[in-house]
Amino acid sequence: MHEMSLAEGIRRVIEDQARAHAFARVTCLRVEIGRFACVEKPALEFAFEVVMRGSPAENARLEMIDLPGRAICYDCTREVEIMARLDPCPLCGGGRLMPVAGEEMRIKDMEVI
Repeated sequence: MHEMSLAEGIRRVIEDQARAHAFARVTCLRVEIGRFACVEKPALEFAFEVVMRGSPAENARLEMIDLPGRAICYDCTREVEIMARLDPCPLCGGGRLMPVAGEEMRIKDMEVI
C-alpha cells in the first residue's frame, strides 16, 4: 500500500511548513490527484488519518480534488481529455496520443491556525 508512504511524505511537508511559517495546526488539507496517479482514495484517507496522529494535521479534513487525464493527439494536434491511457482521441478517433497530465499528485493548499 503505497498510500502510507504518500501520507508520510505529506506529513513531512506539513511539518516543514509548520516550522517555516509558525502555525500550530492544519484544519483542512487539499490534495490534487491526477486520474492516472494510481492512488486509491479510501486507502489514502485511512493512511492520512493514521500517519497524521501526533502531527499538526491530526484530525485535519482531507479533501481530494480529481484532475483529469489529458493528452495531445498527434493526428489532430489538439489537447484532449481522456478517461484511460489507451483511449482514442475523442475528437478525431486517432490512436496516437501522448499523455501530458493526469499522473500528478500535489498539495494544493491547506487551512491553518
